[in-house]
Amino acid sequence: MGQKAVNVYLGMWHTMVSAARTSDWKSPLLGQYATGQALNTISRGLYTDHQNGLVTKGTPKNTPVVAALDPVDDPTRATISDCGDSTSWLKYHADTGRRADDGPGGRRAITAVVERQGDGVWMVSDFAIQAVGTC
Repeated sequence: MGQKAVNVYLGMWHTMVSAARTSDWKSPLLGQYATGQALNTISRGLYTDHQNGLVTKGTPKNTPVVAALDPVDDPTRATISDCGDSTSWLKYHADTGRRADDGPGGRRAITAVVERQGDGVWMVSDFAIQAVGTC
């Protein structure tokens, strides 16, 4: 179960990276790996970027590990800990291609919850990203 949860978490990031290239908050791919609060957070962020004329270029680096499985005997929930590196995943103005801010990106602590849904499919239901330098 642990590896499955990690794969779902990485799948969420992969689809988010793809959608962020054009700030496509409506991408049907987003719902492949994320649901609930996680999907809402991703969609809201992409919508905000779209409204502000921003796109995100590059790819983050993720190093997820399973921090907990619950219940231990037959898990329906996994907590993932990650130290994501956004150094090569930055926001740009879509019209000019110029960097949107001066921040360098960096390593950030990320915690995610991956849960087995009623239909048996594992999905990221929530995640939180901390400030640069938290890992």
